Parts: sequence; C-alpha cells; structure tokens
Amino acid sequence: MPLRLLLVRHGLSSFNRERRIQGRSDLSTLTSEGQEQARQTGQALKEIQINAVYSSPLKRAASTTTNLLASKGSDLRPCFDDGLLEIDLAPWSGLCSDEVKITFPDAYRTWKQQPQELVLKREDGNPYKPIGELMEQAREFLRKLIQRHPLEGDETVLVVSHNCILRCLILVLLGEPDQGLRRLRLDNASLSVFNLIPLSEQSHQAQIECLNSTVHLHQQLPSKGKGPRLILVRHGETDWNQQGRFQGQIDIPLNKNGFAQAAAAGAFLSDVLIDQAYSSSMTRPRQTAEAILKHHPDVQLEVTQGLVEIGHGLWEGKLESDIEAGWPELLEAWKQAPQTVQMPEGETIQDVSERSVACWNKIANSLAPEATALVVAHDAVNKTILCHLLGMTPADIWVVKQGNGGVTVVDIATDPGQPAVVTSLNLTSHLGGVLDRTAAGAL
Repeated sequence: MPLRLLLVRHGLSSFNRERRIQGRSDLSTLTSEGQEQARQTGQALKEIQINAVYSSPLKRAASTTTNLLASKGSDLRPCFDDGLLEIDLAPWSGLCSDEVKITFPDAYRTWKQQPQELVLKREDGNPYKPIGELMEQAREFLRKLIQRHPLEGDETVLVVSHNCILRCLILVLLGEPDQGLRRLRLDNASLSVFNLIPLSEQSHQAQIECLNSTVHLHQQLPSKGKGPRLILVRHGETDWNQQGRFQGQIDIPLNKNGFAQAAAAGAFLSDVLIDQAYSSSMTRPRQTAEAILKHHPDVQLEVTQGLVEIGHGLWEGKLESDIEAGWPELLEAWKQAPQTVQMPEGETIQDVSERSVACWNKIANSLAPEATALVVAHDAVNKTILCHLLGMTPADIWVVKQGNGGVTVVDIATDPGQPAVVTSLNLTSHLGGVLDRTAAGAL
C-alpha cells in the first residue's frame, strides 16, 4: 500500500469570517462554527487508522487539529511543524480584502492574476516573493515527511494546515504545473486525499484520490461562484470493471452495482440546479446520466461522440494477464509512460485528450455565466480532461483517480486570462465512506 496523506484545511476562523488577510499572523482564532467543522471532520475520519498527525502551530490550525482528534477519539499527539505555516503576507495582514485592493491596486491585481509574481517588502525594506518562499517551504516539508514515513510503509498521515500552504504542497506533489495555484480550491475544513506510490528508490508518483471534499460538513458541493459550473461524473460500475477487463469502446452496460452507484450520484446531486446535461454516446455513461436526471426531469440529455472512451483496439475485452502474455513490453510502457503507447489497432492517449478536451471546451464555452452543466463520461476521458484543467499533460493520467460514480466539480473563471478551477475532484462519499472504495477496473 502507498503512503496516504489526508490534507485538511483549518475550520472557519475569525479573519475568514471578516474577510481579512491572515497570512502568517496568529491573531485569527477558530470560530465556534470552525470548531464544529473540525469535529465533523473528526467524525468523518473516525474509522480510518491514522499513524501520524502534523499541524501548523498557528492557533486556527492547532485548534482544528485538537478538536478533530478529540472528535475522532484519537490519542495521537500532533507534531506542530513550522513547515506548515501559512504564506507570509505581513504587509497585508489584518487588512480586509477590499482595503488591500484599494491601497495596493497593482500588487493586488498581480496576486489575483499571477500570484507567483507578487513581490512584497519586509519591515527592513527587503523585497521577497511570498509564493516562491512558500513553494520552497512545501518542497522541504514533503522531503522530510517522506524521510520519516517510507512510501512502502502502509501508513496514513494527517496534515492540518492553511489554504495557501496546502495548495503549494499539492502543487509540489503534482510536479508544479503552470498557473497551478489558481487551478485549485480548498474550503475551510475540507478534506483531500493523496496517495504517494513508490516507483523506485528515488522516485514516486502522487495520485489524487479526492480533492476538497466538504460532504462531511453537510454542504454537499462547495458554493458556486459567478461563472459557469460543470459537474463531471464517471459512469457507474460494469461487469468488466469488476472483472478488470479493458472495456474501451465495446458498449458494456452498467451492472446492478453500477445502477446503484448511478442512483446514489443522482440522490447526491438532487438538490443541485442543473441546466444542461451531456454524456458520451455509449450505454454505460448514458445510463448513469439518465439516473442522475431522474431528479431533473426538465433537463434534456445530449449525447456526443467526443466523450467516448479510449479505443483500446486489440486489448478490448481482455484481462491484464492476457495483455501481459501478448504485449508485455507495450503493457509496461502503458503503465510507466502512457503517452508513448499506440494501442494496437486503437488510439493513443493524446488522441483521447485532443477530442475530449475539445468537446469539454465546446460545452464550457456554450454555457451562460449562471449555468451548471452535467457531463458524464469515462475513466480515460475524465482523466485527460482533468490533466488539462490541472495544467498537466496526458502523460500524467495516472495522477488522477476516477471512481465509478465519482463526482468532480469545475468552475469556469470569469476572467478570460485565468484557468478554470478544479473545485472538487472525485467525490465518492455518497457511495460509502471517505475513501474511494469503487472497483479499480482496468485502463
């Protein structure tokens, strides 16, 4: 088993409520609502065995950690680590966001559009780049963490910290994609799950199992902004998923469990206002979309070829053991460097990425600012779309996990110069528990 990281942002603080810049200041404290959020997070993690806890020493994070562990019923003693301190925005600390916008208009614009380029001055007059310093802090924290907790050790580590440092930790895990900070969102007391999988003695691969889940706070999806929202869902389970067969473009329908997963996704999204709906033209995503739309009877489903699953060619219908017997080197390349593989009589992952991203962009560009669209597709299709949205390439598809019936939320930026925000990724709590327990399938 890999090393599992549970990343939790602190609960609602007094400065969060007042919309003040917190940064590294320790004047902000956890509100009563934030304490309750921490307790709810502890309840959500109650059945998960945690081996170690690391927390920022700042009061709002430390109090979140204390309340969380008490609610979970854990007697673990947290390590309060300065490597988890929040970003240093000292010249702005304590100011309301509107005050910063008025007093430092150019710097505030840079912070909103190109945060990595923001330059502030310390009290001694020396300039510094807050994001550059924080990224180095994140690299060093992760380096020490992996030294303390071997990747092969089957451990689960809880990390409780702040919005910006947690996003920097995630970016380091993802290989530091371009414009990465603006591609992610972390709400108060949200939970994100990452798996660190060893590749060799010197390298590892991070996998996003879940990002920014707030389901345990009884708010289902994070709040929507001013731009369009797309809800991306992977189809429910099929018999071939369960058996570990490569499905590709063979039109396998949902099995009994898959219909139950689709129904659960529908119940989970029943209170969400959905304006438009799109699906791959294949049976399993169409059946999933139809189950979700039972709660939205006035929404018409549009099917499209652009979202069909990867064509595995001669591999379709086969188990991994069959493929290993016939194409051992190609299968190993698919696992290690998928971008190099031409499927025998099938597609490349680049082919899939080009058509799926083009289809996604066409849907996103057609939406009115207030609109929310449902998009239901497949494992490889969803992964290539998410790699694109996260600033990565099709070579990185193994970084993204997509559970059968899992829900992902993407918010389109209103500023055309800014990337879309992956608001939540692979929410599967509606299928039972915090961790993704869906069938691994084959890809």
